[in-house]
Amino acid sequence: MSTTTALPSWAAELKNPPPARPKQPSIPDPPGFPSSQTPSGSKKRDAKDSKTPQRQAPTPDEMDTLKLKKAWEVALGPIKSLPMTAIMMYMSGNSLQIFSIMMVFMAFKNPIMGILATNQAFERFETETNRARMLQVKLAYVVMQLVALALGVWKVNKMGLLPTTRSDWLAWEPLREPLEHAVPAL
Repeated sequence: MSTTTALPSWAAELKNPPPARPKQPSIPDPPGFPSSQTPSGSKKRDAKDSKTPQRQAPTPDEMDTLKLKKAWEVALGPIKSLPMTAIMMYMSGNSLQIFSIMMVFMAFKNPIMGILATNQAFERFETETNRARMLQVKLAYVVMQLVALALGVWKVNKMGLLPTTRSDWLAWEPLREPLEHAVPAL
């Protein structure tokens, strides 16, 4: 008894795909994508016959402008994450817990590491001709990192860890009187 297994129809179609449908002349090509066939038949167009102009290589001034735009995007990157960081810090509360401590650690670590790596962040955009304009971009980047660092200082202050009164520094000064007292419920 011999058993022969016939291929399913989908497997047979994979081995022998149906022929491609001819292009309908009523549908024009999208702009910038000329068809590979001439209207009369299946000959390929020559590059000379193409109606679309060939793309010119960018000039050095255009490249400097593009690199400067990309550098500004990198410089403004730290400020884009500040709203989410501020919300996370607000939601973590002011008590000393592992989550709030990790948030404060990251709020200090990321801006400091960003400030230390300023030159590495912009070295791919810097050329001899745009070096003076790149200094302004780097300065803006450092300012954005300092704003992010200020958010971390704000959180540490809200947690009560910043020494802001004389009694925090001097043992003989009286402690600050709290404005409210909370009594836990039984």
